[in-house]
Amino acid sequence: MAKPGSIAGRARVVAQRLAAQYPGDAAQLCALPHDGAFQLLVATILSAQTTDARVNTVTPALFAAFPAPEDLAGADLDELESIIRPTGFFHAKARSLTGVAQALVERFDGAVPRTIDGLVTLPGVGRKTANVVLSVAFGLPGLPVDTHVGRLARRLGLSVAEDPVVVERDLCALVPPDEWGALSVRLILHGRNVCDARRPRCDVCQLADVCPRAGVGSVAPPARPTRRAKD
Repeated sequence: MAKPGSIAGRARVVAQRLAAQYPGDAAQLCALPHDGAFQLLVATILSAQTTDARVNTVTPALFAAFPAPEDLAGADLDELESIIRPTGFFHAKARSLTGVAQALVERFDGAVPRTIDGLVTLPGVGRKTANVVLSVAFGLPGLPVDTHVGRLARRLGLSVAEDPVVVERDLCALVPPDEWGALSVRLILHGRNVCDARRPRCDVCQLADVCPRAGVGSVAPPARPTRRAKD
């Protein structure tokens, strides 16, 4: 097919093809099993600097021990850290989780806010986490921008920004609000499965014919010279 003549046209093609390749809404595509907004918020906080698969190994025990914000707000830190230790940075994450739970209890009657303005007031919760909760837990417009989303947005010519907030704004202007959450998850899946950061698999990519950088792989850093033994 002829390449779209505008960024908006390219965005429509990208959104349509990714929807066909990764069907489902944001909740169905989410890789973090959860029951309700509170559990998703906790799991998303834990997912920082680790994999979803690793988070999923600890959340069953975590939610069994602390099923509600009131339980987590008064959690014994040693017990909490012991459960979440496999996710890494467990000291900081434990403080974030108890801080979030306490804020939910004290300021929101134990309920997770349904607005981005409310969510980002919680300790350690930024726009990415807030948008995950909005789009996945509540089915509301929200477009989380992680490293995959930002990288693919630039590679596909949908944004030139490095700032995640600007990338979010650029993508939101190109697709309808009800598609924001699913598009984000699909870009993440495509970044993991096909458009690898170092070696993008353009030969099997469904977007290659509309991608401005198709066939242009990331350049690996030069190998470090081997130190020769002294003569």
